[in-house]
Amino acid sequence: MMKRREFITLLGGVAAWPLAAGAQPSKLPTIGVLGPTTAPVAAQWTAALVQRLRELGWIEGRTLAIEYRWAQGRADRAAEIAAEFVSLKVDVIVTAGTLNVVAAKQVTSVIPIVFAGAGDPVGTGLVASLARPGGNVTGLSNQSTDLAAKRIELLREVIPGLRRLAIMANVSAPIAMLEVGEALAAAHTLGLEATKFEIRRAEDISTAFETLKGQAEALHLASDQLVNTNRLQINALALAARLPTMHTFRALVETGGLMSYGPNFQHLSRRAADYIDKILRGTKPADIPVEQPTKFDLVINLKTAKALGLEIPPTLIARADEVIE
Repeated sequence: MMKRREFITLLGGVAAWPLAAGAQPSKLPTIGVLGPTTAPVAAQWTAALVQRLRELGWIEGRTLAIEYRWAQGRADRAAEIAAEFVSLKVDVIVTAGTLNVVAAKQVTSVIPIVFAGAGDPVGTGLVASLARPGGNVTGLSNQSTDLAAKRIELLREVIPGLRRLAIMANVSAPIAMLEVGEALAAAHTLGLEATKFEIRRAEDISTAFETLKGQAEALHLASDQLVNTNRLQINALALAARLPTMHTFRALVETGGLMSYGPNFQHLSRRAADYIDKILRGTKPADIPVEQPTKFDLVINLKTAKALGLEIPPTLIARADEVIE
């Protein structure tokens, strides 16, 4: 678990560390941050959230208390944290990722839950509809499943002769499996031979890479907290296997993945702060429609491309929102 001083440094001074559990002044509204992964992985996400809250007048330690907990990519840990937040009687729980929202929803139907990104909130049963969420849950869809076809098309631009595609996913994650379905359908439409490789825990990752050796020319990763938490290992193994990778989020390209295409998570985090603000001022989550992302980023890692011996088309580089060199 991270030391307080390290976390304050990590956020670059954006937020002061909250008071220890049990020492919160009772008059301060309290939000519980159920971080899907770890503090370092979520640093930009958390900083964007806290910064936007400050802009809205919610200053940590003065007008607002924040309890931070980290699920480290584990569903059992997320359930423990959610239960702890209920016992602490937080005013709002904010999280991201379907499994974490489910964990919170299972322990409370009263405390408002805001998700700063969930793949298919209607399809996974988090909300009744985007326009009228109902219940105590609302937030922002990240449309990760809807973008699977676009990601595969981008891979084909980099590898024009692409024929065989591997799709790796955590089969325990509902949203990852929805994304797999979309990716398989898209691959079929494009005339590609696609094979699914299943993981359930970190220990399965190296075994999956052993199995897919020689069976694919590129790898599409269905995003979930298991994949995000183990991104360094996944990218290292993909590079060793000479496999170009397509990811959902920028953080996975920063750590050696080839490309990502998906919503800008800092933007989603800032929007989540607006939801929290409305709820703390009295609006019911059931009455706040779920929004879809408006900002999508294409990120390309040219260092990884060079290591793989790939030439990225200049037209694609020109379209990229960020190029890592």
